[in-house]
Amino acid sequence: MSGSKLSNPAAPPNPPDAPLAMTVHAMPHPGEVLQADAQRTRMGRWKMLAMLLVCASPVIASYFTYYVIRPEARRNHGELIDPQKDMPQVSAKDLQGRDVPLTSLKGQWLLVNVSSGACEDRCQQNLYFQRQLREVLGREKDRMDRVWLVIDQAPVAEGLLPALHMAHVLRLDEATVTRWISPAQGQVLQDHLYVVDPMGNFMMRFPANMDVANASKAKRDLERLLKASSSWDQAGR
Repeated sequence: MSGSKLSNPAAPPNPPDAPLAMTVHAMPHPGEVLQADAQRTRMGRWKMLAMLLVCASPVIASYFTYYVIRPEARRNHGELIDPQKDMPQVSAKDLQGRDVPLTSLKGQWLLVNVSSGACEDRCQQNLYFQRQLREVLGREKDRMDRVWLVIDQAPVAEGLLPALHMAHVLRLDEATVTRWISPAQGQVLQDHLYVVDPMGNFMMRFPANMDVANASKAKRDLERLLKASSSWDQAGR
Protein backbone atom coordinates (compact mmCIF):
# COMPACT_ATOMS: atom_id res chain seq x y z
CA MET A 1 0.00 0.00 0.00
CA SER A 2 1.24 3.49 -0.87
CA GLY A 3 2.66 5.31 2.15
CA SER A 4 2.92 2.19 4.25
CA LYS A 5 6.27 1.29 5.86
CA LEU A 6 7.83 -1.68 4.12
CA SER A 7 9.69 -4.33 6.10
CA ASN A 8 11.86 -7.24 5.11
CA PRO A 9 10.20 -10.37 6.30
CA ALA A 10 13.50 -12.24 6.02
CA ALA A 11 15.30 -9.94 8.49
CA PRO A 12 15.88 -11.46 11.91
CA PRO A 13 13.93 -9.97 14.75
CA ASN A 14 15.71 -7.46 16.97
CA PRO A 15 17.66 -9.26 19.73
CA PRO A 16 16.35 -8.75 23.19
CA ASP A 17 18.16 -6.18 25.40
CA ALA A 18 20.87 -7.73 27.54
CA PRO A 19 22.88 -6.25 30.47
CA LEU A 20 26.45 -5.03 29.72
CA ALA A 21 29.14 -7.47 30.66
CA MET A 22 31.76 -6.02 33.05
CA THR A 23 35.11 -7.57 33.90
CA VAL A 24 36.39 -6.87 37.39
CA HIS A 25 40.22 -6.96 37.72
CA ALA A 26 41.83 -7.74 41.00
CA MET A 27 43.18 -4.68 42.88
CA PRO A 28 47.01 -4.56 43.21
CA HIS A 29 48.42 -5.56 46.54
CA PRO A 30 49.85 -2.56 48.49
CA GLY A 31 53.17 -4.34 48.84
CA GLU A 32 53.47 -4.72 45.10
CA VAL A 33 52.79 -1.00 44.59
CA LEU A 34 55.48 -0.03 47.09
CA GLN A 35 57.95 -2.45 45.50
CA ALA A 36 57.27 -1.01 42.02
CA ASP A 37 57.67 2.56 43.31
CA ALA A 38 60.97 1.67 44.99
CA GLN A 39 62.23 0.04 41.80
CA ARG A 40 61.32 3.13 39.74
CA THR A 41 63.08 5.35 42.30
CA ARG A 42 66.25 3.22 42.12
CA MET A 43 66.21 3.26 38.34
CA GLY A 44 65.76 7.04 38.36
CA ARG A 45 68.71 7.51 40.69
CA TRP A 46 70.93 5.26 38.57
CA LYS A 47 69.96 7.19 35.44
CA MET A 48 70.72 10.51 37.15
CA LEU A 49 74.09 9.21 38.37
CA ALA A 50 74.90 7.99 34.85
CA MET A 51 74.07 11.42 33.42
CA LEU A 52 76.29 13.14 36.00
CA LEU A 53 79.17 10.80 35.18
CA VAL A 54 78.74 11.46 31.47
CA CYS A 55 78.81 15.22 32.07
CA ALA A 56 81.80 15.04 34.42
CA SER A 57 83.83 12.50 32.45
CA PRO A 58 85.68 15.05 30.25
CA VAL A 59 86.83 16.96 33.36
CA ILE A 60 87.87 13.76 35.11
CA ALA A 61 89.65 12.46 32.03
CA SER A 62 91.63 15.65 31.44
CA TYR A 63 92.76 15.87 35.08
CA PHE A 64 93.59 12.15 35.12
CA THR A 65 95.66 12.59 31.97
CA TYR A 66 97.50 15.61 33.34
CA TYR A 67 98.08 14.43 36.90
CA VAL A 68 98.39 10.65 36.56
CA ILE A 69 99.27 9.47 33.05
CA ARG A 70 102.32 11.68 32.65
CA PRO A 71 105.29 10.44 30.59
CA GLU A 72 108.44 10.11 32.65
CA ALA A 73 110.23 12.57 30.37
CA ARG A 74 107.75 15.32 31.18
CA ARG A 75 108.36 17.51 34.19
CA ASN A 76 106.24 20.32 35.50
CA HIS A 77 107.98 23.60 36.10
CA GLY A 78 105.18 24.76 38.36
CA GLU A 79 104.43 22.98 41.63
CA LEU A 80 101.11 21.12 41.64
CA ILE A 81 99.01 21.76 44.75
CA ASP A 82 97.66 18.66 46.48
CA PRO A 83 95.05 18.86 47.79
CA GLN A 84 93.72 21.72 45.73
CA LYS A 85 92.07 24.61 47.56
CA ASP A 86 88.65 25.85 46.53
CA MET A 87 87.89 29.54 46.00
CA PRO A 88 86.38 31.18 49.12
CA GLN A 89 82.77 32.37 48.94
CA VAL A 90 83.54 36.03 49.68
CA SER A 91 83.34 39.44 48.04
CA ALA A 92 86.37 41.50 47.06
CA LYS A 93 86.41 45.16 46.01
CA ASP A 94 87.53 46.61 42.71
CA LEU A 95 89.61 49.79 42.50
CA GLN A 96 86.43 51.86 42.51
CA GLY A 97 85.37 50.30 45.83
CA ARG A 98 82.54 48.21 44.37
CA ASP A 99 81.83 44.74 45.75
CA VAL A 100 82.76 41.90 43.39
CA PRO A 101 81.91 38.28 44.30
CA LEU A 102 85.15 36.34 44.03
CA THR A 103 83.24 33.45 42.47
CA SER A 104 82.47 35.69 39.47
CA LEU A 105 86.02 34.82 38.36
CA LYS A 106 85.09 31.16 37.90
CA GLY A 107 84.75 29.79 34.37
CA GLN A 108 88.22 30.83 33.20
CA TRP A 109 91.77 29.75 33.96
CA LEU A 110 93.31 32.41 36.18
CA LEU A 111 96.93 33.54 36.38
CA VAL A 112 97.15 35.29 39.73
CA ASN A 113 99.56 37.81 41.21
CA VAL A 114 99.30 38.78 44.90
CA SER A 115 100.89 41.85 46.47
CA SER A 116 100.51 45.19 48.17
CA GLY A 117 98.95 48.01 46.18
CA ALA A 118 102.33 49.76 46.37
CA CYS A 119 103.59 47.08 43.93
CA GLU A 120 107.35 47.27 44.29
CA ASP A 121 109.92 45.68 41.96
CA ARG A 122 108.97 42.01 42.42
CA CYS A 123 105.27 42.81 41.97
CA GLN A 124 105.95 44.81 38.81
CA GLN A 125 108.02 41.97 37.35
CA ASN A 126 105.26 39.48 38.13
CA LEU A 127 102.69 41.73 36.45
CA TYR A 128 104.95 41.91 33.40
CA PHE A 129 105.44 38.13 33.18
CA GLN A 130 101.75 37.58 33.92
CA ARG A 131 100.83 39.73 30.91
CA GLN A 132 103.46 38.16 28.66
CA LEU A 133 102.54 34.58 29.58
CA ARG A 134 98.93 35.18 28.62
CA GLU A 135 99.86 36.83 25.33
CA VAL A 136 102.18 34.03 24.20
CA LEU A 137 99.30 31.55 24.47
CA GLY A 138 98.08 32.89 21.15
CA ARG A 139 94.53 31.95 20.26
CA GLU A 140 94.16 30.11 23.58
CA LYS A 141 94.76 33.29 25.60
CA ASP A 142 91.03 34.04 25.79
CA ARG A 143 90.68 31.02 28.07
CA MET A 144 92.93 32.63 30.69
CA ASP A 145 92.38 35.81 32.72
CA ARG A 146 94.93 37.88 34.64
CA VAL A 147 94.09 38.59 38.27
CA TRP A 148 95.93 40.87 40.68
CA LEU A 149 94.85 40.43 44.30
CA VAL A 150 95.78 43.53 46.30
CA ILE A 151 96.03 42.58 49.98
CA ASP A 152 96.11 46.05 51.56
CA GLN A 153 94.67 49.53 51.11
CA ALA A 154 97.74 51.09 49.50
CA PRO A 155 96.81 53.06 46.36
CA VAL A 156 97.71 51.58 42.99
CA ALA A 157 100.06 53.86 41.05
CA GLU A 158 98.47 55.57 38.05
CA GLY A 159 101.41 54.51 35.92
CA LEU A 160 100.48 50.83 36.34
CA LEU A 161 96.90 51.19 35.14
CA PRO A 162 97.54 51.06 31.36
CA ALA A 163 99.30 47.69 31.75
CA LEU A 164 96.34 46.41 33.78
CA HIS A 165 93.88 46.82 30.92
CA MET A 166 91.65 43.71 30.74
CA ALA A 167 93.05 42.42 34.07
CA HIS A 168 90.95 41.90 37.21
CA VAL A 169 92.38 44.02 40.02
CA LEU A 170 90.65 43.22 43.32
CA ARG A 171 91.33 44.09 46.94
CA LEU A 172 91.02 41.16 49.32
CA ASP A 173 92.41 40.93 52.84
CA GLU A 174 95.54 38.86 53.23
CA ALA A 175 94.03 36.41 55.73
CA THR A 176 91.32 35.43 53.24
CA VAL A 177 93.81 35.11 50.41
CA THR A 178 96.11 32.82 52.41
CA ARG A 179 93.21 30.47 53.20
CA TRP A 180 92.96 29.91 49.44
CA ILE A 181 96.41 30.64 47.95
CA SER A 182 99.67 29.88 49.71
CA PRO A 183 103.37 30.38 48.91
CA ALA A 184 106.05 27.71 49.03
CA GLN A 185 107.79 27.13 52.34
CA GLY A 186 110.20 29.97 53.09
CA GLN A 187 108.53 32.29 50.55
CA VAL A 188 105.85 34.97 50.80
CA LEU A 189 102.71 35.49 48.74
CA GLN A 190 104.31 38.20 46.60
CA ASP A 191 107.07 35.85 45.36
CA HIS A 192 105.00 33.66 43.02
CA LEU A 193 102.55 33.61 40.16
CA TYR A 194 99.66 31.21 40.86
CA VAL A 195 97.30 29.21 38.65
CA VAL A 196 93.60 28.68 39.44
CA ASP A 197 91.45 26.35 37.34
CA PRO A 198 87.99 27.24 35.93
CA MET A 199 86.28 25.62 38.93
CA GLY A 200 88.06 28.02 41.28
CA ASN A 201 90.67 25.58 42.59
CA PHE A 202 94.16 26.87 43.39
CA MET A 203 96.13 24.08 41.72
CA MET A 204 99.64 25.31 40.79
CA ARG A 205 102.27 27.88 41.73
CA PHE A 206 105.32 28.80 39.72
CA PRO A 207 108.73 29.10 41.39
CA ALA A 208 109.53 32.33 43.17
CA ASN A 209 111.27 35.23 41.46
CA MET A 210 110.33 34.42 37.89
CA ASP A 211 112.74 35.42 35.14
CA VAL A 212 112.81 34.97 31.35
CA ALA A 213 114.13 31.39 31.49
CA ASN A 214 111.52 30.35 34.05
CA ALA A 215 108.78 32.13 32.11
CA SER A 216 109.54 29.95 29.10
CA LYS A 217 109.10 26.82 31.21
CA ALA A 218 105.92 28.23 32.78
CA LYS A 219 104.53 28.79 29.29
CA ARG A 220 104.87 25.07 28.53
CA ASP A 221 102.98 24.21 31.73
CA LEU A 222 100.15 26.55 30.80
CA GLU A 223 99.96 25.16 27.27
CA ARG A 224 99.71 21.61 28.64
CA LEU A 225 96.98 22.63 31.09
CA LEU A 226 94.94 24.28 28.35
CA LYS A 227 95.40 21.34 26.01
CA ALA A 228 94.41 18.81 28.67
CA SER A 229 91.22 20.78 29.44
CA SER A 230 90.27 21.66 25.86
CA SER A 231 87.46 19.06 25.73
CA TRP A 232 85.45 20.71 28.50
CA ASP A 233 86.74 24.28 28.95
CA GLN A 234 85.85 27.01 26.47
CA ALA A 235 86.71 30.71 26.39
CA GLY A 236 84.31 32.96 28.30
CA ARG A 237 82.19 32.44 31.38
